[in-house]
Amino acid sequence: MAREKDADRRVRGKPAHQTGTEANGPTRAVVIVPVLTRQPRGDDDTNRPRLTRSAEARRDEAVGLASAIDLDLVHTAVVTVNDPRPATLLGSGKVAEFAEIVKEGHAEVVIVDHPLTPVQQRNLEKELNAKVLDRTGLILEIFGERARTKEGTLQVDLAHLNYQKGRLVRSWTHLERQRGGAGFLGGPGETQIESDRRVLQDKITKLKHELETVRRTRDLHRAKRKKVPFPVVAIVGYTNAGKSTLFNRLTGAGVLAEDMLFATLDPTLRRVRLPHGTPIILSDTVGFISDLPTHLVAAFRATLEEVVEADLVIHLRDISDPDTVAQAEDVERILADLGVDARDSKRVIEVWNKIDRLDEGNRARLLADGADGKKAPPIAISAVTSEGIDALKAIIETMMSGELETFTVTLKADQLGVVDWLYRNGDIISRDDNEDGSVTVALKATHSARQEIESRLRRQNNG
Repeated sequence: MAREKDADRRVRGKPAHQTGTEANGPTRAVVIVPVLTRQPRGDDDTNRPRLTRSAEARRDEAVGLASAIDLDLVHTAVVTVNDPRPATLLGSGKVAEFAEIVKEGHAEVVIVDHPLTPVQQRNLEKELNAKVLDRTGLILEIFGERARTKEGTLQVDLAHLNYQKGRLVRSWTHLERQRGGAGFLGGPGETQIESDRRVLQDKITKLKHELETVRRTRDLHRAKRKKVPFPVVAIVGYTNAGKSTLFNRLTGAGVLAEDMLFATLDPTLRRVRLPHGTPIILSDTVGFISDLPTHLVAAFRATLEEVVEADLVIHLRDISDPDTVAQAEDVERILADLGVDARDSKRVIEVWNKIDRLDEGNRARLLADGADGKKAPPIAISAVTSEGIDALKAIIETMMSGELETFTVTLKADQLGVVDWLYRNGDIISRDDNEDGSVTVALKATHSARQEIESRLRRQNNG
């Protein structure tokens, strides 16, 4: 299905009446970050409070989100909201103040970094005389820009339509009731809102059917991979944690990796051979973010199933970010929604990326704090400089194939074809060529590699 081209739904689209340089330039925008004084509660069994980000960090993230679709920011502001207004979220004085800012800055879009109800969005658009997008709408815009594959486009379209379905409020005269028949016999028909909602629901049903086809195709591919026992390792993390950079470092792939929120959206899978020969399938997934809309998670469930089915999950954290703890909590919450326990050290390993951005003192302190004994200590790496990458590979291989074992293998003259396999899948300690033509090899290899070697030799002996 083609993505919506309507200028009212797409931020970067320009109204048809605009011409000249105004139409060709970037969209001017204002970013508002409401900070509610009431602390949000967690949604776990203990109802413990969620970690609250600093206002500056929230503003920086909102600016990063807006910049991800090339908006020209003319003003950003953090607003404390003591009493959220049902009609506009913000107080009337603040709304009037921002209306003046929008007018003076010739802004066309106002980003409100908070969920807005349909009524709040409509009222703010009237008061500010500009298109208003809440956090969910902005994330959808970014995803719409990033989707490249058919699957990604379908998932974004589904999430966008579900979002629009809840935004059909009576804002224009064309939404008045249609007549149901001709002449005096015609009673009241369905409203235009009901008609629009029905059309949207038909499109949603069609998209769900197409995505179900995608899901079945993914299941078939996954079943084929399971026939060839390659373990799957998925990289997850907060957006901009460096997942694609790490993926490229481990695989040598050329996946887009930029210092940008949601630089990549579509999942990528590559086969990787670890240092001692263990083959794995590495999966790079869409980045997570705080307050990720529920229907967006639902739309991307076909993609996120790669995480659910993974044998090992790498939770990658940007340890240099001041809000890394809150970001980790957001990722763990989404993983829990997918049925993955982030505290399961046999399946999830925590990796601290961008360690090169820290000085020695902060690095030592953070590593000491991380080794608290409650779970496996984190692995510190830099995907840019390669620091810690070898250690990460070794840990992945150990978890997938077992600890390294030292043993000796003697190959008969007719079994020398196995020698090449030994060199590719183990560390050779010594090799002795015997007088009878046999070869004795001492080596280090993983437990699974040793089992494979012994199995090969048994089959040759029995054959």
